[in-house]
Amino acid sequence: MFNLFSRRRRLPADRRPPLEPAERVLDWARVADGEEVVVVTDRGLWLPGETARLGWHEVHRAIWSGRDLAVTPAELVEERPGYRVVADGPVRTYLLVDPGDVPHQVRARVTRSVAYTAHHRVPGGGVRIAARQVRGVDGLTWTVRYDPGTPAGDPRVVATTDDLVTAARTGTDPLL
Repeated sequence: MFNLFSRRRRLPADRRPPLEPAERVLDWARVADGEEVVVVTDRGLWLPGETARLGWHEVHRAIWSGRDLAVTPAELVEERPGYRVVADGPVRTYLLVDPGDVPHQVRARVTRSVAYTAHHRVPGGGVRIAARQVRGVDGLTWTVRYDPGTPAGDPRVVATTDDLVTAARTGTDPLL
């Protein structure tokens, strides 16, 4: 169903997720295997079967194949002083019927949340350092994701990672 003035498809009321008071629906798409929907808001992504929104800063990767939207969330592994260690969560894939602007909105919102990203070598592997903008949080939220096989708990790796995050924060975080 279309709204004559905004040309945006109207999300059926019975498919509306429990939005926060100021949260806005940007677009939505029906999932092919039922009545479930993927809903894009200004604050994140509501996925079928989930009771909470996946914030844009929590989306590690989103891939649009032309039919399927595959979303890889970042899952918290460990909190360290000044940053979080994350890993890829299970990939969730949805075949979208009439995707509309959903793939574009997802890509734009995830990209917009990234303020800094760099990959570095560390003893025994590599690490990606990222700073993301999180709605409602002042400054940047820093995360690291180790390459598969990197000994993340090795004291040398932790010390190197700490140094790399500190150097990145000093160079990019407006609060420091």
